[in-house]
Amino acid sequence: MESKPESNGKIRSEALRSRLGERLELNKSLAPFTTFKTGGAASYFLNADSVDDVTRAVRAANEIGLEFFVIGGGSNLLVSDAGYAGLIIRIRTRGLSLENETEIVCGAGEELMALVTYAADNSLSGLEFAAGIGGTVGGAVYGNAGAYGGEIGRRLNRAVLIGRDGQLKTVKPEYFRFGYRDSYLKSTHEILVEACFQLEKGRLRLIRDKIDGILKEREAKFPRSAKCAGCFFKNIEDSSQEHGKLPAGRLLEEVGAKQMSVGDARVSEHHANVIVNAGSASSKDIMQLADKLKEKVFEQFGIMLQEEVIQIGEF
Repeated sequence: MESKPESNGKIRSEALRSRLGERLELNKSLAPFTTFKTGGAASYFLNADSVDDVTRAVRAANEIGLEFFVIGGGSNLLVSDAGYAGLIIRIRTRGLSLENETEIVCGAGEELMALVTYAADNSLSGLEFAAGIGGTVGGAVYGNAGAYGGEIGRRLNRAVLIGRDGQLKTVKPEYFRFGYRDSYLKSTHEILVEACFQLEKGRLRLIRDKIDGILKEREAKFPRSAKCAGCFFKNIEDSSQEHGKLPAGRLLEEVGAKQMSVGDARVSEHHANVIVNAGSASSKDIMQLADKLKEKVFEQFGIMLQEEVIQIGEF
């Protein structure tokens, strides 16, 4: 006789709780953990405050044959309205410390802006470009976050990873095979828990002035009150353009993106490459709008835009 699905789910829940304790949460809504504020629930959810928490969660999921996915600040994430039928591990490993005068060791769960501020407070230059970028350090390294010609991968000196088997290892930056908004972690699905960044000594006033200027510019494009994930699409590789990229926003502007919407999912009036949840949009609304935008750009320019935002679950 086959066991009922609900019986299997109960057995799995009990097995996972026996390994992870009462901190494991069931049917946890993921919308509050994303900047879009959309999406369904995770079958299982764990806040991981330490490297040990992450290791135990990965090993527990492996032992019972459960899929898992790691999130940080949720600033570059779109969760399916159907949710995620597995374990979500939310990385909250924190800590910032100075080594060798010009190196900063940082927990992956630290907010990226906290790292930028810490570097500035110590008169260290090299991360100003990241001012105002949302999310955590782990997510930034995973997607090689960048702006204004800078990329975080260029500043990485070493990192501590947890493999899909739950084993720890320390790696050099070459391991990540950084590309434009890309890293090897997107293929290996290893989990970053700590990173060390190499910076240079600079003048405190100049560093802070540059950060302030970037923050003002970003606020004009990406108001902090907006429920969005920043730029939705990647820019296009083009060596003839500034920083070697043709802005996707320029193409979207030309196809009239700012007049487009699906339900409460709308293109921002401030930036054509930003989709906002202007009310009670669903993740489906956001994806349908994204698909329409891609279609418009392809029809006019023959370029198929690639999503920068990561999708979780079934769409």
